[in-house]
Amino acid sequence: MDQKVEAAGETGATRIQTQNRQIILEAALEVFAVNGLRGSTLDDIAARAGMSKPNLLYYFPRKREIYAAVLERTLAEWLDPFAAIDPTGDPVEELRRYITCKLAHAAARPAASRLFANEILSGAPVIGGFLATVLKPMVDEKAAIIRRWVVEGRLAPVDPYHLIFAIWATTQHYADFDLQVRAVLGGQVDRQGFREQSAQAVLTIILNGVKPREPLR
Repeated sequence: MDQKVEAAGETGATRIQTQNRQIILEAALEVFAVNGLRGSTLDDIAARAGMSKPNLLYYFPRKREIYAAVLERTLAEWLDPFAAIDPTGDPVEELRRYITCKLAHAAARPAASRLFANEILSGAPVIGGFLATVLKPMVDEKAAIIRRWVVEGRLAPVDPYHLIFAIWATTQHYADFDLQVRAVLGGQVDRQGFREQSAQAVLTIILNGVKPREPLR
């Protein structure tokens, strides 16, 4: 067989497989976010994905593998902008960019945020190893950057770990506790511009808290 033709065929198959995997993961996210790992079935996921169960099993032989893949994709999406925090950049602008990305992701994919929260509340049975081996070193690295910015006087004195926790908690709140937000704010939530207004409020509160203080005269 001509090598170029064979390569093209393999590329086409890989593209189709990648597309089908994404379809499965999107469907699984919605199913797991509602029913959790234990309450979800492969039949539920296949039906949501619009494919047969045997076809789904071709890509993922076990439900737990799908669940892990969904969580891994969510964490990758979250950690990319976190990893991109530039130690040579302006501290406030670097934090502004990260918080904005985090808020946008939570607004666009609230089911992913809720699924992650449920995994943590369940004791992180699937991603516990990831949290210890991948997340912690990255957080330590970024905390060291924030601590250096504080020492240099480019940020107000703040504990870097608790700042990171505050950013995570605040940016995910609107997704994880959507019903609570709606109970308090009512119809405001569905008005045009609400997400932008809430994002600006969060940015103002957090960034004003970390900006360098003017010396007292």
